[in-house]
Amino acid sequence: ARMGRMLVELFYDVVSPYSWLGFEVLCRYQHIWNIDLHFRPAFLGGIMQATGNKPPAMLPKRAEYLLKDIKRMAKYYQVPVTISQDDFQRVLGKSSLGAMRFITAIDMTQPKYLEPLSREFWIRFWSQHEDISHVDSILAVAGNAGLSSELTQKLLEMTSSPAVKNRLKETTEEAIKYGAFGMPAVVAHFNGKPHLFFGCDRLELLASVIGEKWLGPVPS
Repeated sequence: ARMGRMLVELFYDVVSPYSWLGFEVLCRYQHIWNIDLHFRPAFLGGIMQATGNKPPAMLPKRAEYLLKDIKRMAKYYQVPVTISQDDFQRVLGKSSLGAMRFITAIDMTQPKYLEPLSREFWIRFWSQHEDISHVDSILAVAGNAGLSSELTQKLLEMTSSPAVKNRLKETTEEAIKYGAFGMPAVVAHFNGKPHLFFGCDRLELLASVIGEKWLGPVPS
């Protein structure tokens, strides 16, 4: 963390719509609060497996609620997440592993692209309802995030390397060590200890705990 700034880590996976909501709000606040925001791409599937958690949409009543909840949250946070019943099947039927390895590769080589690239994956999956698991999809996302085709090719090659696979695995294990059981997981480091906040609806509480002001989802 920069001198005197509090380290706040955001563990996320682009398959998670709540992660997108939390990501955008923290992006807005990183210039308002005295924090050093670190994006930590991790694999939600690995966290679910390690903790015995199940996708919330597998419970019909919860799925029904999630549809309403995500729509309300998207409007409140002003993030273009759109969701329908079909999306639950889409999420369960596709793996985000390739996408998260690609994002991990950019984090390791060109971190300045990490924010725009992650956002483009969410836009493709949660606004445009397109696939993110095929190479063509990854190429389209990378182009939209401003990556050159040379860099994109290099990153695609990296995704199958042990270095990238291990890095994603380590980040995922780190999130679990902090107590994560789902995404997003926000970890604030203050008073010499890590403090975990789960979900995108605890950012007001995060502000209160770290002694910052909550100015609403879209600070003016």
